[in-house]
Amino acid sequence: MSFIEKNRRTHYCNDLTEKNDGEEVVLMGWVSVRRDLGNLIFVDLRDRDGITQIAFDKEKDGELHERASKLRNEFVIGIKGTVVKKEQKNENLATGGIEVVASEMEVLNEAATTPFVVEEEVKASEELRLKYRYLDLRRLSNQKTLRLRHQAVQVARRYLTENCFVEVETPMLTRSTPEGARDYLVPSRLQKGYFYALPQSPQLFKQLLMISGLDRYFQIVKCFRDEDLRADRQP
Repeated sequence: MSFIEKNRRTHYCNDLTEKNDGEEVVLMGWVSVRRDLGNLIFVDLRDRDGITQIAFDKEKDGELHERASKLRNEFVIGIKGTVVKKEQKNENLATGGIEVVASEMEVLNEAATTPFVVEEEVKASEELRLKYRYLDLRRLSNQKTLRLRHQAVQVARRYLTENCFVEVETPMLTRSTPEGARDYLVPSRLQKGYFYALPQSPQLFKQLLMISGLDRYFQIVKCFRDEDLRADRQP
């Protein structure tokens, strides 16, 4: 059986504190940094929540230490080990008071050398980061931004639901309507020479809902207008 079949993740990397001292845990994530100090190898393991330091001790397990020496940045690995409270706390990390001494490790996926180093102070150009967006989104600052957006949307949904609003999804493919900008058009597969338009606004659908008696409606909606970028508007 593989590591992932035998083990389930017990924590995310930002969950562990000194209170977990002595616990056996299973973590999975990307290799962010590897530091080889001879008999000890330290790996900063990164997942969507944060970073935890993993220690490989040659005296305890030489074979595991040897395999850890071959790890490279952005390798995806699974770790099983014991949480140990550190004598000197790293104040720059939420998990800086502990490390995990590995007893098992499996490389779940290897990675080629990345076009840029995945780190907070990234030195790559915006064009390169957008080309490899899946790498750029691994940075914790981007993860936090996505999570903040999720939390804001959940607050809005909760508030509106508690006040008797009903969330309805209006159509994304419709006919062209007289609005203030050009439409984005989508060719019809069944009706040759005819096109759908992406909605510039859900206004007509909202009015239909109100007339039907659904007086409190909401939707977190995307509107499509074929016009230039503005400070407060995407296309």
